[in-house]
Amino acid sequence: MGRARRKKRTSAGRDVAAQQQEGAEASDPAQPKGLLAWLAGIAGAVLLAAFGVVFTEWYNAHGSDTIGRVSGAAPITVGHVAVDYSERDTVLREPVTDPEDRAVMLAANSGTRRDAVLARHRMALIGSMDVTVVLTGNRTSLRIVDIEPRVLARMPVSEGARLIAITGGEAGTVEMAADLDRPAPRFTTGEDTETSYFRKKQIDLKRDERITLSLSFTGKKAYYEFDLLVTVLADDRTEKVVIKGPDGGPFRLSGEAARYRAYYREAPQGGWRPVSCGGRRTC
Repeated sequence: MGRARRKKRTSAGRDVAAQQQEGAEASDPAQPKGLLAWLAGIAGAVLLAAFGVVFTEWYNAHGSDTIGRVSGAAPITVGHVAVDYSERDTVLREPVTDPEDRAVMLAANSGTRRDAVLARHRMALIGSMDVTVVLTGNRTSLRIVDIEPRVLARMPVSEGARLIAITGGEAGTVEMAADLDRPAPRFTTGEDTETSYFRKKQIDLKRDERITLSLSFTGKKAYYEFDLLVTVLADDRTEKVVIKGPDGGPFRLSGEAARYRAYYREAPQGGWRPVSCGGRRTC
């Protein structure tokens, strides 16, 4: 009898153990979890590849423009600005009276020091000036719809000192011209001095495309300080970009005075030598 009860308990124990093992096998998530992870990995790779294609297409079409606007980048870059001073007389608002500045003017190799002296005395070309500007596009597509000479200061013509250059020829022709003596200066082209250049033509640029502008200015009635205000249309929005002179300050142009308080002549070896011209306009 005791043996029968032991057999019964043993059989019951084996049955319970078998049921527990079957239940454990049925509830074991390892196999389906591995399958799900594999499927999820494939789906993720497909989605990532698709997203990469979509993002690349979006970035090439619009993304770089959006990033440029968010970062505050201007629609165009002003890559180069130059004023042609070659073989042209210039004028200073005030004569050079400081002994140290006069020594810098006389020195043949004073370089940037002399440039600083001339800038402090607001050196300006007389009567007309030629400016070269190189612009580079920063958008997929943009249009320059206007460039406006913006007069910042208008004063009587400069008569402090005339700097007489070594001459040997005339300046070349230019593509656009503006008369600062007009109440509202604007660029014109060719012989039509009444019609604005940008009323008939506009300038289209693409990203990294460059354009060189040759600009001519005249001013005979006053001394002018001015910059250039560029209106750019990009993505149906207009933005303004300011073009300043090569030194970061304004462009300067003065009409010719009847006489000057001092005269300097450019020396062949460099530097400027004071000369006596008896108060005449030219010497």
